[in-house]
Amino acid sequence: MNKSALMAMASAAVLAMASPAWADMAAAEKWINDEFQPSTLSKDEQKKEMEWFIKAAEPFKGMDINVVSETITTHEYESKTLAKAFSEITGINLTHDLIGEGDVIEKLQTQMQSGRNIYDAYINDSDLIGTHFRYQQVVPLTDWMAGEGKDVTDPMLDLDDFMGLSFTTGPDGKLYQLPDQQFANLYWFRYDLFTNPDIKAKFKAKYGYDLGVPVNWSAYQDIADFFTNDIKEVDGKPIYGHMDYGKKDPSLGWRFTDAWLSMAGAGDKGIPNGLPVDEWGIRVDGCRPVGSSVTRGGATNGPAAVYSLTKYIDWLKAYAPPEAAGMTFSEAGPVPAQGNVAQQIFWYTAFTADMAKEGTPVVNADGTPKWRMAPSPHGPYWEEGMKLGYQDTGSWTLMKSTPVERRKAAWLYAQFVVSKTVSLKKTHVGLTPIRDSDIRDASFTERAPLLGGLVEFYRSPARVQWTPTGTNVPDYPKLAQLWWQNVADAVTGDKTPQQAMDSLAEQQDAVMERIERAGIQGDCGPKLNEPRDAQYWFDQPGAPKAKLDNEKPQGMTVDYDELVKSWKDAMAK
Repeated sequence: MNKSALMAMASAAVLAMASPAWADMAAAEKWINDEFQPSTLSKDEQKKEMEWFIKAAEPFKGMDINVVSETITTHEYESKTLAKAFSEITGINLTHDLIGEGDVIEKLQTQMQSGRNIYDAYINDSDLIGTHFRYQQVVPLTDWMAGEGKDVTDPMLDLDDFMGLSFTTGPDGKLYQLPDQQFANLYWFRYDLFTNPDIKAKFKAKYGYDLGVPVNWSAYQDIADFFTNDIKEVDGKPIYGHMDYGKKDPSLGWRFTDAWLSMAGAGDKGIPNGLPVDEWGIRVDGCRPVGSSVTRGGATNGPAAVYSLTKYIDWLKAYAPPEAAGMTFSEAGPVPAQGNVAQQIFWYTAFTADMAKEGTPVVNADGTPKWRMAPSPHGPYWEEGMKLGYQDTGSWTLMKSTPVERRKAAWLYAQFVVSKTVSLKKTHVGLTPIRDSDIRDASFTERAPLLGGLVEFYRSPARVQWTPTGTNVPDYPKLAQLWWQNVADAVTGDKTPQQAMDSLAEQQDAVMERIERAGIQGDCGPKLNEPRDAQYWFDQPGAPKAKLDNEKPQGMTVDYDELVKSWKDAMAK
């Protein structure tokens, strides 16, 4: 055989041995060029990060790994696009299932209780942080990244860049979950109507102050009444001053556990959550829940909570479209985009993409929105230093019941979908930012005028006042299901707001009492206070707070453009 033939054979052999790695990197470069743009990394930096993933994934090539999340736009992108990219780049066969939020919690509970590995990783709301750190069924990521998972932890992960780590950290200081997406509940309003000179003049003449973003619930109610009963119609169609939903359905509970009481001011001061009393009305002593009833030092059935439920019912009946009372969360979500709602006190920014679609009644011909989002107004019991609303933080959660090798492979995917290589593009698709570097990128500066305040909010210091359910809640799945049933009784009139909140507080305490008797949550499990006269607790500082003589103080508003300017000034400092 001649020399040329031998060299050709040798070259072919080398290429054959190298082809898997070269094929992986070729796939990575294709995805970087075709899909993972824009990015806060240069293409060379993206390649460097993907090279690390390829090498770290080698022991797990060919494995079939299954993860799960709820169905929202961000996770649809992960399931349909990023899972495919990950599989092609790493050789790990990744299936990302999409199911309902309640089903995610049900699967998680089943795995916790049975020890059977149902999924290799979960994107699970950080609302369960109090559950996770007490039951110790999930892997503390702080320990994982320094120990068993060190060899599969991305050196370019940059935890300091994540905006929501305080939401996923337990009282022990350990990180239990890694944020994958975030969206806040903010105030939404028709900027075009609020800046209309005739409408502004009529409002000022009636109420004596300027129409603008309501700072307090008094102003929100004035604006709701004004549009519903004074303006009545815009462009020949009815206009309503409020939007909500009220059907007896599990989603009704989200309306309240997603921090409706915090907006009214039911809990204590503290970021991310009130201490010692949080926005669910649960008091803790150290890390131990000690009660939610006022007689045990809680605030679930206190005057602020009863006030908030009363306002919810009153506004739903008086100022929302008639059909709203029979709607669920998913049915009510698209309604403001139809153009007949002037404002909404409680609006998930996850709907931003749908609200900004060209051709809808709330988008101008040039693609700019007729609406804006702003901080939610607060009730009369709220004090400076308290959280102002809710922020959903869907976060990667690893279970101890998942075999270590499968856990490692799933952890690689979890990091991949939040990596700097892909996160900016993912944020543009789903509009659920998790990284400070992403939201401050020039691409979002360019896009900001089309997103109605989303970018300005997430760049502002205000973003920290919108937080998920905190660590006071010892068992989120068991306690959360109590809320919608009791709230629904008040909506239908079967119970007064006070009776409904009394019932809720008693049921929450009963669940915590059972956990206490079982002794399954260790030193941070519930240990309920003995009941004592409610006045004793009202006389103590903070929550629960005694009933105010005037629950409707003077309405206060702020000009939206001045508000955004103040955010930018604060950022500049």
